Amino acid sequence: MPMPSEIKRISDTVWELPTSYKEGMQVPARIFATEKLMHEMDAGVFDQVTNVACLPGIVKYAYCMPDGHWGYGFPIGGTAAMDPEKGVISPGGIGFDINCGMRLVLTNLTYDEVKPRLHQLVDRLYYRVPAGVGSHGFVKVSHDEFCRVVEQGSRWCQHHGYAWPEDLAMTEEGGCFEGADASKITVKAIERGYNQLGTLGSGNHYLEIQVAKPGNIFDEETARAFGITLPDQVVVMFHCGSRGFGHQVATDYLQTFLAVMERKYGIRVGDRELACAPFRSREGQDYFAAMKCAVNMAFANRQVILHRIREVFADVFSRDPTDLGMNMVYDVAHNTAKLEKHLVDGQKRELLMHRKGATRAFGPGMEGLPECYRETGQPVIIGGSMETGSYLLAGVKSGDQSFYTTAHGSGRTMSRHQAKRQFRGEKLQREMEARGIYVKSVSWGGLAEEAGAAYKNIDEVVEATELAGLSRRVVKLVPIGNVKG
Repeated sequence: MPMPSEIKRISDTVWELPTSYKEGMQVPARIFATEKLMHEMDAGVFDQVTNVACLPGIVKYAYCMPDGHWGYGFPIGGTAAMDPEKGVISPGGIGFDINCGMRLVLTNLTYDEVKPRLHQLVDRLYYRVPAGVGSHGFVKVSHDEFCRVVEQGSRWCQHHGYAWPEDLAMTEEGGCFEGADASKITVKAIERGYNQLGTLGSGNHYLEIQVAKPGNIFDEETARAFGITLPDQVVVMFHCGSRGFGHQVATDYLQTFLAVMERKYGIRVGDRELACAPFRSREGQDYFAAMKCAVNMAFANRQVILHRIREVFADVFSRDPTDLGMNMVYDVAHNTAKLEKHLVDGQKRELLMHRKGATRAFGPGMEGLPECYRETGQPVIIGGSMETGSYLLAGVKSGDQSFYTTAHGSGRTMSRHQAKRQFRGEKLQREMEARGIYVKSVSWGGLAEEAGAAYKNIDEVVEATELAGLSRRVVKLVPIGNVKG
């Protein structure tokens, strides 16, 4: 893909589109990528990231991460910091699957111990963690109780026996965004979400058994601090979010913002998908409180899934989960908006951070990290395709250049429709099993959509992430078993 002629190369991995590129840009737009990844960016990324740069109250730059690709409103991989007094909040800068995020769990098992029982593990996980569109979870709650779930997040899970106390410490923001207000969500959103706790969903959501092979460890000291201490250690990674509930919250407030954005607040945007409202407005604050409900639902959803995973491993190996060392490494969110304090031109300021398909990556010593990670920096979990592997990284001090934000995955290069035309799920499953990866999927079409070739090369994305100084590699994790939605 030809790059815009106006783009400036700031460094080997930083590219900038100046404010002269598009009328209305308040700040330049910056993209983090190697030259190869830049040439592979679809044209929509350049258009969308510069549209973001036009939003009122944006600070410093509109950003796009190395895994960036075309999305709704913001590019996926898009990040923007807003002045909370002068700026806006935009659902298109957060996403429909609010707090779609990653969780990584340790075991003290090795590949040799797991391999004979791999099929049994994957089959039971497939049964115990429902996947696919409209799937329902085993946790049954009333509408009123669901409202308590979305206000309390992982705390609700702990109170009801679905979490170990240390799980909350290893979850971003303790598994609960403060200020969630269930009075700001609609009955329709509740209807879509109250029976989905403990479910994966569909699309690129997955539950994967992985191996940390000795040759894939880039920093042994940090790997040990994160709990990777055995050769060929087996871990479990999963990726899911707020399901239909978060989608409905975003849908409801997009309609609200479209109705008031121009008429009431005089805000005009170049793309209706960037519908927004002033952050301090009544509508902006209502959405912020509702969005936090969806964030908390996703934390609770992943916590219940972890409870089920521990049950399955305990059943298969006839050992207690604590004896199996099934502690969390971390849970990181993407698709959120958060108030954070960052240095801007030498002064600490409160900013509203939009991260859409992008992950927080706090560096060493920063507030908000568990004590055990103060020296290493925050664990960062970047998921790849089901064929290629994923990465565990760490936040770095140089992350201040992007307000401590990094990539969240490998990023699609092929539409789902195109992938289904090009690949066959049955054939893909056979080929993966021949390579030592046992996969169970709700549908063959869904499996085809997630073929490795439909994604960017995860190694190249992570290398660009490290070279750009956004986060650093610790361990590459190779898949051996996968449950796909």
